[in-house]
Amino acid sequence: MAVVPTLLVLDADPLPRLGRLTGRVRVLHADGTTLAARLPEADALLVWDAASDAVRAAWPGEGPRPGWVHTASAGAERVLCPELAASDTVVTTARGLFEEPVAEYVAALVLAMAKDLPGTWEAQRRGEWRPRETPRVAGGRAVVVGSGPVGRAVARSLKALGLTTALVGRVARTGIHGPDDLDRLLARADWVIAAAPLTERTAGMFDVRRFGVMQPSARFVNVGRGGLVVEDALVRAVRSRWIAGAAVDVAATEPLPPDSPLWRVPGLLVSPHMGGTAVGRHDELGAQFVDLFERWAAGRPLKNVVDKALGYVPGR
Repeated sequence: MAVVPTLLVLDADPLPRLGRLTGRVRVLHADGTTLAARLPEADALLVWDAASDAVRAAWPGEGPRPGWVHTASAGAERVLCPELAASDTVVTTARGLFEEPVAEYVAALVLAMAKDLPGTWEAQRRGEWRPRETPRVAGGRAVVVGSGPVGRAVARSLKALGLTTALVGRVARTGIHGPDDLDRLLARADWVIAAAPLTERTAGMFDVRRFGVMQPSARFVNVGRGGLVVEDALVRAVRSRWIAGAAVDVAATEPLPPDSPLWRVPGLLVSPHMGGTAVGRHDELGAQFVDLFERWAAGRPLKNVVDKALGYVPGR
């Protein structure tokens, strides 16, 4: 009789629909308080609560560890810890499901800021008829920092709006600029979009110096990870009018604390990490995991495998 594999799920509501895996796998459930005790029982771990840091805290404990960890997130920074990175455990992500929603969200933010929709809504709330001129989007320049699938999708959406768009990646290659070109591109950009993974190399890359490089008419959007930005520097840049405005869909601490100054900066839009969400997302994440599980159970190569030295899924 074949051994039934054990799948441990780090829970979040709504729970994943495992569909055709029913009866073919033993499923255990855990939260942040019980994960460490249950890890030794598991052959595979589904980090359904992709906003949790519980794996980083629980993994260094005693006993066997799953041979495969899948996180229902585009990035792996919340699960990777030194012990997991050094192990033989394979880590995969939900890459492939977030690109187009994020690209749509960035396009919406660009248009909303360019056309001052927040100002229009505020004037409507006060009952004021306040016509004004707004800048054109088409014909401007954009820089997208992060050349993975999300960054490339964002670049396509910005080009569709008529923006000349440059992509910046970890290394220079055909059609993609390297880090050495970033400051030069920032100095000419009307729109700067952060869509890079969070790694040791990218943490805090948007700091006082980088915001100082940007022109006063530029606007900044972060849909990557909160840790890409030194938040005090962003607050200073917007308040001091070093840049014309900003929008952040991610924060260094999530949920963003009520006392964070980000909430109260005029010209700074804050949204609750929803750029990659769309109706039907949970079903898509569940279906993707079921497909990966069947590949894993059959001994076939997995897709979306994280290079643990880089900290993300490498691409072309």
